[in-house]
Amino acid sequence: MNDFLDVTILAALQGVAEFLPISSSGHLVILQHILDVPENLRLRLEVFLHVGTLASVFVFYARRIGLTLGGMARGGREAWMFAGKILLSSLPAVVVYFLFRTEIEALVANARMVGALLMFTGAVLVGTRYLPRGARDVNWVRALLMGVGQAIALLPGVSRSGMTLASARGGRVDADAAAEFSFLMSAPLIMGGLLLELLKGGISTEGSSLGVLLWGTALSAVVGYFSLALLVKALKGKWFWLFGPYCIGAGLLTLCFCK
Repeated sequence: MNDFLDVTILAALQGVAEFLPISSSGHLVILQHILDVPENLRLRLEVFLHVGTLASVFVFYARRIGLTLGGMARGGREAWMFAGKILLSSLPAVVVYFLFRTEIEALVANARMVGALLMFTGAVLVGTRYLPRGARDVNWVRALLMGVGQAIALLPGVSRSGMTLASARGGRVDADAAAEFSFLMSAPLIMGGLLLELLKGGISTEGSSLGVLLWGTALSAVVGYFSLALLVKALKGKWFWLFGPYCIGAGLLTLCFCK
């Protein structure tokens, strides 16, 4: 894959869809089918693009990350508890991935299944309209609940942010706290995925130039930063659920036009 335009499109899509609750994995699968990206390159390309959106999380929440790391270095109890909740929230996805890795990766080639899962995401998001808002912090139980949502989102077409934020809304977590925790809890999984690719023999750039892949990484980071800011604003308002009808419509179109 050495087409600059294709990588640009996919990187911009990743930046938008990673944080907005519309499933970046689902949209990437569908668009990769449309652009005819070779199957052996899809997972590696996604790793590069996820690194970009992870960078945008680090920049957006740089102050929170700095305070947490500084507090941990000083032995602060609150900082260590926050880090512990992040790790706890990662466990369900780690367990599910290693138990069902083959089945999950096989779904990447099934665009129609992705369409159906997009519709599931849409239904969940519409359902959040009827959940009461709250002002609670993320405690251990709510962190685990958001982690279960993240595990479900390993399925392509299920939105990670949608599932974790819907779980937080169900636990009546404050909107700002929910967004912050939702995106910081993704960091261990993304870094773990990158480590797995490296252990499997490195990140291959076969079929595409390293420069193009790095460009895609940078673009997904920039677009991701502004998408994250938009989502935080949506959570504070009353229109978060409106992403649901979009997902349902996108899923229906996928079922109709993809094989």
